[in-house]
Amino acid sequence: MKGTDRAMATRLHELITAAAPTLSPKTWYGMPAYAKDGKIVCFFQSAEKFDARYATFGFSDEAKLDQGVMWPTSWALTGLTAVEEKKIVALVKKAVR
Repeated sequence: MKGTDRAMATRLHELITAAAPTLSPKTWYGMPAYAKDGKIVCFFQSAEKFDARYATFGFSDEAKLDQGVMWPTSWALTGLTAVEEKKIVALVKKAVR
């Protein structure tokens, strides 16, 4: 990865490993991902790799994010500020509870 994607992936790694040290970093389809008991919980998809307008941070069905009958499982990212970082940390903590 290069540029913004690399910077976001690096920062996400720092945030995720600090927020949920029980998650193991893995490569999933060539992208950074984090697993619990060998199962992917969350992942980052590079915008550049998929020639997309934005990168994506998402959760698999292993994440404990259930909220009613419908809830978001991925978010578009064009950058990270303290606001997004705080939201991501809260989501990751909830996902592994």
